[in-house]
Order: sequence, then structure tokens, then C-alpha cells
Amino acid sequence: MHAHRTPGDRTPAHRTRARPARPHHLGPGPRTPDVLVVGGGLIGLVTAWRAAQRGLRVAVADPAPGGGAARVAAGMLAAVTELHYGEETLLALNLASARRYPAFTAELEEASGQDTGYRACGTLAVALDADDRAHLRELHALQQRCGLESQWLTGRECRRLEPMLAPGVRGGLHALGDHQTDPRRLARALLVACEREGVAFHRSEAVRLLLTGDRATGALLADGTRLAADRTVLAAGSLSGRLAGLPEDVVPPVRPVKGQVLRLRVPEAYTAAGGPFLSRTVRAVVRGGHVYLVPRENGELVVGATTEELGWDTTVTAGGVYELLRDAHELVPGITELPLVETLAGLRPGSPDNAPLLGPTALPGLYAATGHHRNGVLLTPVTGDVMAEVLTTGRLPEEAHPFSPRRFTTPVLQEQPA
Repeated sequence: MHAHRTPGDRTPAHRTRARPARPHHLGPGPRTPDVLVVGGGLIGLVTAWRAAQRGLRVAVADPAPGGGAARVAAGMLAAVTELHYGEETLLALNLASARRYPAFTAELEEASGQDTGYRACGTLAVALDADDRAHLRELHALQQRCGLESQWLTGRECRRLEPMLAPGVRGGLHALGDHQTDPRRLARALLVACEREGVAFHRSEAVRLLLTGDRATGALLADGTRLAADRTVLAAGSLSGRLAGLPEDVVPPVRPVKGQVLRLRVPEAYTAAGGPFLSRTVRAVVRGGHVYLVPRENGELVVGATTEELGWDTTVTAGGVYELLRDAHELVPGITELPLVETLAGLRPGSPDNAPLLGPTALPGLYAATGHHRNGVLLTPVTGDVMAEVLTTGRLPEEAHPFSPRRFTTPVLQEQPA
């Protein structure tokens, strides 16, 4: 996953409690890792951390671990308000991961000594006109059919919760269980937790899959290192299918989906005078496009995101910035008074059905953890659990069966031994 950014990142450093590292005892000289994770974004890092906790020797290949999508993503944990028709199977996985977030966060913060920015603040999805209101009503009905909790509010009730909302807001859905985390802090915490569990980091790009007979046996890195491993995990986001040497029938069908995001700053004087600019995530459909505003406790306000099928382009465009600010202004007019701190563009890893690829591929020794599209941050906890289980036992957990990479190559799921 690539990301482009402009100067102005003022993300603060966070505390680190003194805690000794827990390296694996490798004995005299290095040993071949049990698992090589190709990609050091959120998904690669959580896979490495959970696998190392299970006692596996783990290596990660990435020129800049902790970067990628985490630099761009807003961090919404929106299993309820992100529900789409036809994605009911994915909903079950999203909800399972959302339920794990509080315990996952507590464990990770203890293991790393890092604050991840998790906030149980809820989400408010609002409508600005009659068409948007009808769309939200349909979404509410779908949520109810799926057994999800959300409350319909009038426009006045929405503005009572968030006074900065535009007077024209016609109604909304309040999802108390849709929260947020800070992907940048989350990535830092996972990086530290991995290091403390003895994960070896190779700061170089994996450029070719190594094969021995009909089995994946590691990867060749850009710096010339041949990194052998018993199990290799493709966790490089939208780049997962570009690794040379992948047999054609196991290339993961992931594509880059561009998203542009803005970061603004709410001045301290503003909040001191009138309370928080926004208290929770606010989202809406404006002229058919989705816009969201995610407030952080540190005064940052994330606005996103465009959805563009433009290949590998990561250019921040004037048009993208304009559209985001225009739509956000219709939702919260006061946003135009805030300083614009950062503009970024990143690439989501989209799959043909917009659901992740998790578990063994048709090639022995090769696993996938990619294709999470817009749900990478939300699915981080469950992905780590699923991948650790299959890497240690060879069994893909039942909750992940619908997301086997083999659904795109074979009609029947057949588990590959680890």
C-alpha cells in the first residue's frame, strides 16, 4: 500500500513504558523463520505479532514497516454504518472484529506501552435532503433485519448531539457501537509489540517469491537477501499480487482503489470557548458521494474519502480536496474556519467482492491476508487471530471460511496443511 503526503504531519509522540523485549531464543546463529510476512502494514504487523505470540519464529519484509495505509486511513470502526446490501457475510466478520477491539486494544497497549487512540464514541450518519433521508431509512431497515442496533433521530435530535451540524440536516442514524481508533498510533503500537515478541524486520521490499518444487519457501528481497521460510504470508495490501514468481493461479485478485483524505486541526482556543467541535464520527451521503468527519482527542479532524479507480496513481488533486471540503462544508459549515494540516492519498486493496482474502492459497506454503478494501483497520483484530490460528494449526477458523483465497480459484474450500 502506497501513500502520498504533504508536509505538516504533527502527530505527537506517545509514551512508551519501559518493558523488556521478549526475543525468541534462536540458539547459536540465525535460524530459518517459520513465517515470512510480506508487508508491514497493519495487517502484516498484526499477523506477525499474533503468530510470534504463538511461539513461531517470524520475519517481516517491508522497506518502511508501520507505514502504508495506516498513514492515510481515518480509523472508523463502523460495522453498522458501513453495512452495504449483499455484504451480509462480511458483516459477520466485521462485527466479530468490532467486538474484539476493546480487549485487543487493552492487550496491545499493555504489550507495547503505546496509546492506540481507541475511542468508544459512536457514529452519527445524517441526511441532508429527501433522497439521502430515504437512503438512510433503507439502511436503517437493513440494519434492523440484520439485528443491528441503531437509533433513528430527527434533524433536531441530530443537532442536539452535534450542534455544529448544518441547519438543513433532515435526520440521521445514531450507531452507538461504531467507534474509532487512530491507525497511525495503532501501527506504532503493533511495531513495538512485534519487536518485543522477537519478530525480525528486514527493511527491504520482497520482489520475488521463492519456490522449491511446488511449494513456496520464502522471498527474494530487493537488497539481494534470500529469505527462506516454511510459510509465506502475502500481506502487502494492493501490492500483494505484484510479487514476481507467483504462479498465475494463486495471484491474489486485488486492485488499488485510490482514496484522498484531509487532516485539519481544531485550535485549542476554539474548543476551550465552546466545547468540542465534534464529539463523535459524523458521516453522510452528499450528492451520491460518501463523506465522513472523524474527530480525534488531540484536536485532529480527519475528512475523507474519495473512491477512485485510477490504478497506482497516488496524486493529491485539487479536485479531490475541493470535493471533500465542499461536501464536509455542507455537513458542518464551520469546517472552513479550521487550518488544513495535511492532504494524503493512499491505495485500498480491493477484491472482486470487496471482502478480504484470508488463509491458505492453492500453493502449499503460501498464505494470503489481503484485500480488506475499506475495512482494514476494523478487521485488524480478527485477521490477526485467524492468521495465527491457520499458521500454527493448519486449520482455518470457521468464521474465515467464506473469505478463503480459494473462492476465486476453486469451487470448494479445501484446507491446506500449515
